[in-house]
Amino acid sequence: MSVCYTSTVTLDTKLEAILFYKAEPVKKAELASFFGVKETEVETALDTLKERLKTGGTMLVMTEGEVELATRPELDELIEELRKDEMKRDIGKAGAETLAIVLYNSPVSRGDVERIRGVNSSYILRSLEIRGLIERATVGRKSEFRPTTALLRHLGVGGKTELKDFADVMNALEKFETATTTEAQAT
Repeated sequence: MSVCYTSTVTLDTKLEAILFYKAEPVKKAELASFFGVKETEVETALDTLKERLKTGGTMLVMTEGEVELATRPELDELIEELRKDEMKRDIGKAGAETLAIVLYNSPVSRGDVERIRGVNSSYILRSLEIRGLIERATVGRKSEFRPTTALLRHLGVGGKTELKDFADVMNALEKFETATTTEAQAT
């Protein structure tokens, strides 16, 4: 699906926004397809973005086929301090909700987590990942989240099927999925 915008926002700025939102590596070919441009145009815009970011706190990390927005290495100490501060805080209701979705539905994509929760879950997933509660695995073209073995060990279970009320929760989720699908088809 290509997206055309009539706005005056440049391609490099659009790419920056996409990379910030995704918070993970994105294939250059996918970006070209999304914007309906040639991959060489994406490369040129990425070069412009890379140059523009030289004075900021973020930078582009590029391989031959993928690109990602990341913090500069010289800010690692600052980011580590922030990470430690985040680790001291409670994960909160949103974190517990997201963790439960990952525990019971793993492997699960960010899109599926957001569909179930009804809100953007990038920050919460990142926070849970930083805490070592969940891990991200790339499967084909998409990322999936699953609980870490350390979390399962902490919970005293050998796998998700040993979680409390696993069968009941899975039945409730299946009913929710069926109702949601039926409701979507009706509209």
